[in-house]
Amino acid sequence: MPSHSDMSATAPVSATPPRVLVADDDPASRRFLCDGLRSLGAHAQACSDGMTALAHARAEAFDLLLLDCRMPGAGALEVFTRLCKDPQAGSSGCIAVATTAELAPPDRQALLAAGFSEILLKPCGLVDLQRMLALTQPEGADAAVLDDQAALSSSGDASTMHALRSLLHEELVLLDRELEPLSRDPVAFGERLHRLRSSCGFCGAAALSTRTIWLQQQLAQHEVQPAALTRFRKTLLATLQALRR
Repeated sequence: MPSHSDMSATAPVSATPPRVLVADDDPASRRFLCDGLRSLGAHAQACSDGMTALAHARAEAFDLLLLDCRMPGAGALEVFTRLCKDPQAGSSGCIAVATTAELAPPDRQALLAAGFSEILLKPCGLVDLQRMLALTQPEGADAAVLDDQAALSSSGDASTMHALRSLLHEELVLLDRELEPLSRDPVAFGERLHRLRSSCGFCGAAALSTRTIWLQQQLAQHEVQPAALTRFRKTLLATLQALRR
């Protein structure tokens, strides 16, 4: 039975409440996870088996999937693997967390390699759920998408800042189109990230800069995972939207 000991946890700040699909065949766990997520400001939808979870994830766009490793019909790994192979699914590319009461190290490695962002061990508490919800936020939740003061300090004046941000906008539109094939070429991707990091610094694109550094670190370790690219692209699109205002 999940712990309620940390009911004072607070939700991560988000303009739009994240939508979470909770798939778990244990009624107590399912109830706690949904109630806990709702108390943290999220919208939670529950189901009790793998095939229903897959149907919901295909039909709707969720920000986060909490998938139990052992469910009737299909476990977390099978559900997420099938979802990733369906680019038309509403939740294709969203953040997924595997939930389980026990986990051997090889199983953890297999889940992370499959693209899960995290593994949530049960029983858990609200602090753990808060950490899962934070996965849906830009890396470094306190980092502004666009920091005007930082950009002005780097560029020198507003006119130059706006010109540089116009160039960054063009760069991001192109990168969004090329991200998937580019990510399969570590050398070219590394060079592109190096240039992007510099552009972000001049333009005050704080959140995207943090994501870029994070991907550079993963590239250096030769272990960039699909979930990392998904979060990078989400921040890229948020930056594009801010640049258009």
